Amino acid sequence: MPRKNGGSGPRCVALVGPYGAGKTTLLESILWISGATPRKGSIAGKNTVGDASPEARARQMSVETNAATTRYLDESFTFLDCPGSIEFLQEALNVLPGVDAAIVVCEPEPAKVAMLQPYLKRLSDLSIPHALFVNKIDKATGAVRDLLAQLQTVAPKPLVLRQIPIWENGVAAGFVDLALERAHIYREHAASQIVDMTDEVRARETEARFQMLEKLADFDEHLMEELLLDVNPQRDEIFADLQRDLQQGLIVPVFLGSALGDNGIRRLLKALRHEVPEVGIAASRQGLAKSGDVALQVLKTYHTMHGGKLSLARIFSGQLKDGATLYRADGGDIRVGGLFALKGQEQIKLAEAGPGETVALGRLDEVATGEMLSGAKTGLRSKTRAEILIPVYGLAIRAADRKDEVKLTSAIAKLREEDPSLLFEQDAALHQMTLWGQGEIHLKVAVERLASKYGLKLDTHRPDVPYKETIRKSTTQRGRHKRQTGGHGQFGDVVIEIRPLPRGSGFAFEDKITGGVVPRNFIPSVEKGVIDFLHHGPLGFPIVDVAVALVDGSFHAVDSSDAAFQTAARIGMSEGMPNCAPVLLEPIMHVMIHVPSDSTAGVNGVISTRRGKILGFDSRDGWAGWDTVEAQIPQSELHDLIVELRSLTQGVGTFEQKFDHLAELTGKLAENVVSARKAA
Repeated sequence: MPRKNGGSGPRCVALVGPYGAGKTTLLESILWISGATPRKGSIAGKNTVGDASPEARARQMSVETNAATTRYLDESFTFLDCPGSIEFLQEALNVLPGVDAAIVVCEPEPAKVAMLQPYLKRLSDLSIPHALFVNKIDKATGAVRDLLAQLQTVAPKPLVLRQIPIWENGVAAGFVDLALERAHIYREHAASQIVDMTDEVRARETEARFQMLEKLADFDEHLMEELLLDVNPQRDEIFADLQRDLQQGLIVPVFLGSALGDNGIRRLLKALRHEVPEVGIAASRQGLAKSGDVALQVLKTYHTMHGGKLSLARIFSGQLKDGATLYRADGGDIRVGGLFALKGQEQIKLAEAGPGETVALGRLDEVATGEMLSGAKTGLRSKTRAEILIPVYGLAIRAADRKDEVKLTSAIAKLREEDPSLLFEQDAALHQMTLWGQGEIHLKVAVERLASKYGLKLDTHRPDVPYKETIRKSTTQRGRHKRQTGGHGQFGDVVIEIRPLPRGSGFAFEDKITGGVVPRNFIPSVEKGVIDFLHHGPLGFPIVDVAVALVDGSFHAVDSSDAAFQTAARIGMSEGMPNCAPVLLEPIMHVMIHVPSDSTAGVNGVISTRRGKILGFDSRDGWAGWDTVEAQIPQSELHDLIVELRSLTQGVGTFEQKFDHLAELTGKLAENVVSARKAA
C-alpha cells in the first residue's frame, strides 16, 4: 500500500540533467513553494539560493553542487542542485551514491534527448530511483507522446507518463493526472485549479491512463488480470504499484511542468513525498546493515572563504551530535567541528542530526569526498563510491609570482578535494605543471577560483608536447678537452661510436676500451657526460634510441679528471650527433572515442583531419546506441579534441587516451616544431 501520509524520515533528492534544462530555477520554485524562501530568485537577477559563487554568477550557470534543505507538508527534503554542463558532471557523480532519488530535468525538445543519456545510464547502473521532469512544458511545440518515444531511446528503464498536457491554442495550459484522474489548469505562480475534463480531454486521458496501467502491469500480475478482465483497478493499488516500481528501479515516471511559472511543482513534490524511498534503501545500496551506530558518507567538499572546510554528508543511521568523534575506514578518528543544515551558502547551526538528514560537517580536514565515516571504532568502507571521470583537456600553469609556487600546489590540492575530476601533473623533463580537467570552461573556473579564493595569479598556456629526437645514421667522433690553467690543467680525450637503436630501445652505453688508454675509473664519467648531452639534442629535444660506445681515447697522468672526461664526452656528442641525420619524434596516442552511433561517421572525419589513423570501431560496452572508435592520433592534435567531439555530439561525446609509440615527424610540421623550440 502507498504511504498515505508521506514518507518516514528526511529524504535527499538530486536534481540532474543537461545545461539549460532549468534545474536551478526548479530548485528556486521548490524553495519558494515550500516556504523556505520569502521570494523566488532568478538566474538573470543573480539572486538564486544556489549558484552564488562569483564564477557561477558571471556565467549564469552552475559550476558546483548546491544543497538546500526545506520542508514540504511537514516532511524534510534536501535537494542537491547539480550542474548541467557536461564539464561539471563529476559534481553529480559525487553525490549520487548517497541520494534516495534523482529528478532528471529536461526540455520538451526531441532533438536534445541525447543529452540525457549520460545521466539516465548512470542512474540505472547505480540502481538509484529516478523520475523525469519535462520542464518548460508551456514552450512545447510537439506531441508529448512523440517526445516520450524519443526519450525512451536513451532511457534504459521503461518511461511511464504520469500526466498529459491540456492544450489551449497550441499551448500547454494545464495537465491531467493519470493516477488521480483529475484535470488541472495552471495558474501563474500559484497552485493549479482543478477543472472538469472536456470530452476530448477525457478521451485522451482514458487512452494515456490505460497505457500507463499496461506498463505497471508488466510488474504486477494482479493488475494484469484486472486489465484483461476490464476491471478498473483501485486507486490505492495504482499508487502502491507506482511507489514500489519507482523504489525498485523498475520504471521511470515522467512529470510535466514549468519551473519558471511554478506550474506542476506541487504535484511533483507530492509524488516525491509519497513515492521516494526512505534512507534505508540508500543505506542498503551501500551494503550497510541496520545499526544504531552513526554511519555517514561525505558527498561533497567545500572550501569556504571564511569558514574553512565543510563536508556535505548523508547520514544513513544513528544520531550525530556536534563535537562527536567519528572513525575512518583505516581506524583513524576525527572530531566533528560544527554541524549545519545548508540552504545554498546559508549555514543553519544544528545540535544534532539523525538518519536521512543531509548536513554539512566542519573541520574534517583529512576526510575526502566519498569517504564513509562511522561512530563505531571498526570503521566502514563504502560499497558505492563515485566514478571519477578521466581528464580530457589540459592547461599548463605557472604562478605569475615565483614566490607563490609552494602556495599554488597547496591551493590546487584543495581544489582537487572539491573536484576529484581535476588532475595535477608536474613534468620535470618539460619543466611544466599541467592542470587537467573536463574542458575549457572547467579549467577556466578552476583558474578563477585560484585567483578569487587564494589570491593566486597564474600564467597559462597550451601544454607542451614531449617531443623527442633520434638518429638515422652512425658515426665515429673524437671529443677532446684540453685546458691549461695555473696549477693542474684539464685533459680528457675520447673516441665514441654513435649508432641508432630500434624504436623503443632507449639508451645503451658500451665500454670497448682495451689496453687502458682510458683508465677504468674515468669510464663512468664518460657515460655521465654522454647522458648529460642526451637531455638536449641538436634539434633541441631529449634523444632516445641511441647507442654510444667508448672505443678509444687518451689521458694525462696529472691533468685528467672526472670533470674533464665528462666534458670530452659532451664535446664528442655535440660534434658527432649532427652527422647522424637527427630526426624529430612525436608521441602517438592510442585513443578510444565514445560517441552516439549517429555521430560515428563524423568522428572518422575528425580523426582524419588530425592526422589520425583509424584502427576500427565497435559498439560501446553497456551503452545502447553508442560506438567506440579506436584510433592512433599524434598527441599534438589532441589538445582541443574534446571541444570538437562535444560540438559533434550535443556535448555527450568523450574519449580516453594513453601513450602508444613515438613516430618520426618530418617536413614543414617538424620545421615548425624545431623553430618554435629554438625561439623559446
